[in-house]
Formats: sequence, C-alpha cells, structure tokens
Amino acid sequence: MTVDVDFWFDPLCPWAWMTSRWMLEVEKVRDVHTTFHIFSLSMLNENHDIPDDYRAGVDAGRPATRAAIGVLDAYGQDGLREFYTALGTRYHPGGEPKNEETLRAVFTDKGWDQTIVDRALEGEWDDRVRESYESGIKLVGGDVGTPIVKVHDTALFGPVISPAPKGEAAGELFDGFEKLAAYPGFFEAKRTRTVDPIFD
Repeated sequence: MTVDVDFWFDPLCPWAWMTSRWMLEVEKVRDVHTTFHIFSLSMLNENHDIPDDYRAGVDAGRPATRAAIGVLDAYGQDGLREFYTALGTRYHPGGEPKNEETLRAVFTDKGWDQTIVDRALEGEWDDRVRESYESGIKLVGGDVGTPIVKVHDTALFGPVISPAPKGEAAGELFDGFEKLAAYPGFFEAKRTRTVDPIFD
C-alpha cells in the first residue's frame, strides 16, 4: 500500500532542498508518494527579532513562494515538483541569485506563462501562501521551520541531512523516519550540524 507523505518547503532553504532530493529518491525504492506544499520563511519570521540582512533575504524569497502557488494552479503537483527542482537547482547547486531574473529564467526554460511571475511580483497569492504555510506549521509548532515531513498522522521538522542519501540508503533512512513518526511520544532528536549542505 502506498504511503502518502506531505512535504513543506521554502525554495530559499538549502536544508529543505536536501530533504526534497531525499524524498524523490525514496519514491524510487519505496511505495511512497510525496505531495509538495509551500512554506514561507518570511511568514515564519514576521514577528521574530532577526538580523536585518536575514529578514531582507527571506522577504526577497516571497515572489518565489507566490509563483509556486501560481504554478500549482496552472500546472498541478507535477508542475510544482518541476518548478521546485528547476528553481532549487539554480538556487542551491547553481548558486544563482534569488531574484526576479532567476525566477523568470525557470519559466523561460519551461515555456511557462510568464504572467505568473508578474502576478507573484505584484503580491498575488500571499493569502494562499499563508494558508499553506499555516497548514504545515500548525502540525509541528512555531519553534521550527522547514523542512516539514508528514507521514501517516504525524508531522516532524526535518530530517536535516547532508548529503541526501541515494538508492536503498534513502529508503532505509525513510524506514527509520517512519518508525520515529509512528511513536506518539517522539518529539526531537538533534545534534550540532558539522557540515554545510552538500549538493551532489
């Protein structure tokens, strides 16, 4: 029986990117289907005291989260996956700037409707981004961010991984994650990160 997984991401977050690559690998080796949802680091930090440069960075990511909703409406879940893969590849392994030009380049490459970018830049879909963001954050609480992975009836922040495992190693990590999520009293397991995201 197929295991349904829900995954929340902000395109800005390199750790969410790593988790997304892992879930796509899991789908190759386990009977798992992942539904992608939008998260917003900007909305998460609206009422937090954070450095000005970090706030500017997460606020600059808002057009991409809005555009993701536009893509979902126009091209469905498959389109949203393609959008995130294309944009995330540019942002993370590619190191391209997180700006309008990079966002438009994705739409150009895909042959998609550029008016979605225009509408996103004008602020359309903020309410839908917030709805998606809140649907994820209410499952895990406001002390965490993205990635969020929900399996069965439990959602957890993470896993935060680097690099993303491939093949059967991805499946084995998912098996363990699924078991942790199945225990109703499990809340947290953490250690200090010793590596940056490794994009391979």
